[in-house]
Amino acid sequence: MNIDEHNILELIRQGESITLEFKECHHALSKDVYETVCAFLNRHGGVLLLGIDNSGKVTGVEPDASAQIKKDFVTAINNPQKISPSCYLSVDEVQVKGKPVLYVYVPESSQVHRCNYRIFDRNEDGDLDITDHTVQAAQLYQRKQTTFTENKVYPLIGLDDLRTDLIEKCRKIARVNTQKHPWADMDDMQLLQSAQLYQTDPQTKKSGITLAGILLLGTDQLILSVVPAHRTDLILRKVNVDRYDDRDLVRTNLIDSYDRILAFVQKHLPDPFYLDGIERISLRDVIFREVASNMLIHREYTNATPARLIIEYGQVRTENANRPHGFGMLNLTTSAPYPKNPVIGAFFREIHRADELGSGMRKLKRYGMAFGGADPELIEGDVFQIIVRVPEFGATESDHSATTQVTEQVTEQVTEQVKRLIVCLEKSSAGTKDIMQILRLQHRPTFLYDYLQPALDAGFIEMTQPDSPRSPTQKYRLTEKGRKIAEGFHK
Repeated sequence: MNIDEHNILELIRQGESITLEFKECHHALSKDVYETVCAFLNRHGGVLLLGIDNSGKVTGVEPDASAQIKKDFVTAINNPQKISPSCYLSVDEVQVKGKPVLYVYVPESSQVHRCNYRIFDRNEDGDLDITDHTVQAAQLYQRKQTTFTENKVYPLIGLDDLRTDLIEKCRKIARVNTQKHPWADMDDMQLLQSAQLYQTDPQTKKSGITLAGILLLGTDQLILSVVPAHRTDLILRKVNVDRYDDRDLVRTNLIDSYDRILAFVQKHLPDPFYLDGIERISLRDVIFREVASNMLIHREYTNATPARLIIEYGQVRTENANRPHGFGMLNLTTSAPYPKNPVIGAFFREIHRADELGSGMRKLKRYGMAFGGADPELIEGDVFQIIVRVPEFGATESDHSATTQVTEQVTEQVTEQVKRLIVCLEKSSAGTKDIMQILRLQHRPTFLYDYLQPALDAGFIEMTQPDSPRSPTQKYRLTEKGRKIAEGFHK
């Protein structure tokens, strides 16, 4: 996420709150900085601004001390003796009124964290030590357990029920990418406990493998017995748009699922030549590593809606069940990332299947235009969706006109779904609800991406209120181009 002076000044105007804290920290970090981080992790997350006093005045951190402050902060939060369990946070430096201010985004965690062995919670604009308050501490544990379903404990499932070969594979990957990785000296149970995949239920006091541990390291049979609806449907739909040209139904652990998603993409999408400075990188792999990890890390696994990745002409779109924290299009530049399954996300980072929280959006923003000629779209809702524009085979990163031409040629072929929509709007304009009722459709994402969006992109239909695309009274009508297509249907 890119934070600038305008963003910081807007936060300062809002004042300190349950999710915003100012710290002066002119020459060094004060010890209560870590208490605030702990409280944010335990409550709803928040933003920490270093270089701002309590009144909101920009004092700035000492320029000569900035680098050391950032180093000390990152070191401390990764030290389990300071913050336990340790966490991964980054620090961004922003010039505000000519002075350096440090910005730290702290996501809500799925675990209960301690700072110097004490539990802190957030209340209004203060940090409260609740370690010795039994009721408040118990409520905090219970809230974490129910908010993040990945932490559900299965007391009858233990280490023997998991794939030890997969655990060893993950240990080797971690050791290859990080010298002296702590997993190297741990046995399998210690590794599970370190990764928060083996926990104790705070209500029943029974211990066992969590849902996250089962999804990451379980056998296929075990996963499907716990989450019967678990599946990721990979579809190629270009020629046969009513069904599919190729398909892979993935019902296995998340680590192998990630590899199969990438393999399917690599099989069916081109990889145009691209230089980032003097280094050649694979735009396709960089982008879809982020897409694949997003699909797996941020899914709500207790929802029976299957996840889908669909490759179409000129674009790839994904859908997966979600526990939304807002609705609508996300701004890739300013949207704050929100962890949906922090334990799974942390494990993916350890085995280098994902980067720090928020980096995926930055990469999609950075490389999406170069790959497909348009920024990717991320849409928050009960079903989380990603749309990535992609080139067709034979196109290069410098020849987006070729991609556009191919897309236009395909659009002109008018799919059966778009044809039905055009016929529906021949006599009068109509809103989404009325159109779906006429077409006898119930699944809104299917209507949006198989019917409505292709017709809009092709210029066959248009909004009656183009300046208010999300208006509840929005309707759609045929354009001149759409009317000509409709006339052709009757010849």
